[in-house]
Amino acid sequence: MGFADQRFTVNLSILFTELPLLERPAAAAAAGFGAVELWWPWVDSPTPDRSELEALKKAIEDAGVRLTGLNFYAGRLPGPDRGALSVPGEESEKFRANIEVTADFAHSLGCTALNALYGNRVDGTDPAEQDALALENLALAARAADRIDAVLLIEALNAAESPLYPLVSAPAAVGITDKVNEATGLGNARFLMDLYHLSMNGEDLPSVIERYAARTGHVQIADNPGRGAPGTGSLPLEDLLDRLRKAGYEGRVGLEYKPGDRPSAEAFAWLPTGARAAR
Repeated sequence: MGFADQRFTVNLSILFTELPLLERPAAAAAAGFGAVELWWPWVDSPTPDRSELEALKKAIEDAGVRLTGLNFYAGRLPGPDRGALSVPGEESEKFRANIEVTADFAHSLGCTALNALYGNRVDGTDPAEQDALALENLALAARAADRIDAVLLIEALNAAESPLYPLVSAPAAVGITDKVNEATGLGNARFLMDLYHLSMNGEDLPSVIERYAARTGHVQIADNPGRGAPGTGSLPLEDLLDRLRKAGYEGRVGLEYKPGDRPSAEAFAWLPTGARAAR
């Protein structure tokens, strides 16, 4: 097996960011990719003007790439203010306003995976209150995803970079997917297995794969240390992806790494050309 046997998608919110947003889909296509994913692109607006949505949709369609994953509104990423859906007040209201906007935009492009970042703990707020709010909002997101035949992804981050984020292990994130599925009865909440974040938390990655591959709706990678391209750190990513395939994971693998001090188009020398092209 190996990298050549995977289906990769490139995340346009961390790669090709040296370019304006509307130029990134074409740049990904020029680098040989047939599929892209995005964090919510409008960090200050959960409900951007329709003209902005249409412009991005056109850029993706004109580039001939497929949007395969999209985050709900989550504040400014990357950064410490991760997520909105469990934050009482204005942020969770923004998340709710964004749910149908995200779902409709994803549906217009055939995207079938929506990622909802859980949200940080807030000083002076009872964690139980935040968890109840999170479950309520995740259930709304799961229903919106179900309406467009999509899965709802729930992700573990890492404690070093997101110290206030409560889901910093695979069991914690999978436990929330169970609660959402129980609350909705839909069964469409799935684990987003980000091997970089899990490795930063010191988890036994082969064990995580063995336990949770069947519960996984998407996989993302970056090397560690440094969050760079495969081969820039010490993670055995090729072996880990082979383990995932052998464990039954047949989905795409998102490239969510930093290109380093070079144009993003030069950050894919490790990747066989044939693994980039699948739409």
